[in-house]
Amino acid sequence: MTLPVARTRDEALLYLDLTPCACGSVETPWESGVVGVAEQLAVAYAGTCADCGAGREYVFALPERETAPKGWPTFGGPEPSQLIDAGEWLWVADQWASSVPPDPEEGARALAMARAAVEEVLKFVPDGADRVPDQAFWADRGLRVYTAEPGRFRVERLLLVKDAYRDA
Repeated sequence: MTLPVARTRDEALLYLDLTPCACGSVETPWESGVVGVAEQLAVAYAGTCADCGAGREYVFALPERETAPKGWPTFGGPEPSQLIDAGEWLWVADQWASSVPPDPEEGARALAMARAAVEEVLKFVPDGADRVPDQAFWADRGLRVYTAEPGRFRVERLLLVKDAYRDA
């Protein structure tokens, strides 16, 4: 059994926020712990949907190398995500950047999340390439973001957006 890798806790929790219950709710208080699956260590997240009461559980492989947190959020090392596709990362950046609160501290947090999400998109770009490749989009939401505006996934444009979030 091949499990998808959750590079960090921040990435796993974001994935869970992006993955609603069958009832459509994402409101689930999660508990996590290390488990053994097919002779490998993994991390399991389990909870009960706050809206419908359904039990929910996700199990992720641990990364080969642990990623040391470098502030908030820390989604992973230099490798691209196996959980969240490039289009979903840009969707996350859009959500955070479009709802920056007026409080300077909270605003800085929102922009940090948006910037980190754009950095995750850039991890899908192979060395020497000028855009995110087609195989970096596999989730419905990510494919919709890409299809709506494929030019947003050019490296030059992604770098400009990332810098704008840093400078804001």
